[in-house]
Amino acid sequence: MKIPRIVLAGVTSGVGKTSITTAIIHGLKEKGYSVQPFKVGPDFIDPSYLSSVSGNIAHNLDSWMMGRNGVLTNFVQNSQKDISVIEGVMGYYDGFSGKSSFASTYDVANIIKSNVVLVLDASKAARSVAATALGFKNFEKHSRICGVILNKIGSKKHETLCRDALKKVGLPILGVIPRDDDISLQSRHLGLIPVQEKKSLDKKIKSIAKSLSGFIEIEKILKLAKNVPCLPKVADRKNKKTQTRIAVALDESFNFYYQDNLDSLRNLGAELVFFSPVSDKKMPSCDGIYIGGGFPEVKANLLQRNDTMKKLVKKHAQDDMPIYAECGGLMYLTKSISYKSGKFGMVGLYDAVTVMEKKLKLNYTRAKIGPQSPFSLQSKTVKGHEFHYSELDLLPKDSRFAYDLSIGIGIKDKKDGLTIHNTLASYMHVHFANSPIAKNFVKSCISYSRK
Repeated sequence: MKIPRIVLAGVTSGVGKTSITTAIIHGLKEKGYSVQPFKVGPDFIDPSYLSSVSGNIAHNLDSWMMGRNGVLTNFVQNSQKDISVIEGVMGYYDGFSGKSSFASTYDVANIIKSNVVLVLDASKAARSVAATALGFKNFEKHSRICGVILNKIGSKKHETLCRDALKKVGLPILGVIPRDDDISLQSRHLGLIPVQEKKSLDKKIKSIAKSLSGFIEIEKILKLAKNVPCLPKVADRKNKKTQTRIAVALDESFNFYYQDNLDSLRNLGAELVFFSPVSDKKMPSCDGIYIGGGFPEVKANLLQRNDTMKKLVKKHAQDDMPIYAECGGLMYLTKSISYKSGKFGMVGLYDAVTVMEKKLKLNYTRAKIGPQSPFSLQSKTVKGHEFHYSELDLLPKDSRFAYDLSIGIGIKDKKDGLTIHNTLASYMHVHFANSPIAKNFVKSCISYSRK
């Protein structure tokens, strides 16, 4: 299949990849092209910015969680627009570990055989940017880097110095973006703030994308995107007949979902209905509940006030309705969340409290599923990732866990996946492509609907 595509990679994190990727998406749309965005890695937040500007839902590409075949299949199945634009993660060669480039942007670029544009922050260098670009070009065999974009250029003289130095490298300059502190995105302890949390961000990111696109050589990037090899065809998704209904928590507190996970549930025969733990007073009619991650601590006061929803979620859990929750969802199901100077009451399904800490837990994860897990999950290795500042405190000694971690920290003592009734809640975020969770969760919901 001929799929025009381009990868935007960074020398490091924080060089402006997201802003520049949205600018390229905007520029392509201005020329009449429809754009399908992707994000390398397990990130939930950056895809919301790409989706906002493109008008199409962004998908993730992560070779640790999805496997190489999963990445390729996901990319081909979802590249249904004129051009696919892929934002990288961290530095170009940063992935699972420092020992190889596995699960890096470089790894994904090679899986999908895409040309790559390297973004350099030139704010504290001039001639040295050429040495950096040359090093990245030559660090791995066939790096696929075909051009560079210079970000945060201080003056015309600064630009000239960088251009002259880069002539030796043989990489075309595809954009020169001036330094402008007013063009920046709001961030928090886990990166950017989700678009869903602050509606004003949607307008701002579109404005930034429009402003920056004028500094980028869109036609040259378009040419690179089209000059790529064909990819193999993959089987189309086929949805099963709808047999069950799953309520998905989606609002300013809970919005960390891989689009592919939602698609997987639908493919397996689930109708998805959405509700807000912050504002809704009724739970949609359903046979199961999915509570994803997010920042429940930020809106903890609003979650606390909605006693009606908290009681409904707890009652459904006690009635053995299947419930699957990740990270923020886990926090919501505990007795309380301590954040800043406040302590806010939550669902209280688990006899534990959530405490926000200063140290970030950020890891890829691998776990073996225990034999007594909810949804009749059988013993198997499952991969995912965790990123959180919170910890669970006052856990009872007889707490039951579904996961034994060989990689990652989890809830306690390398264990994750707190279980009670027919509920499974973990710090680990899982991409359903390479795990049994979606299939078994849907089966469990179907069984519950027939009781």
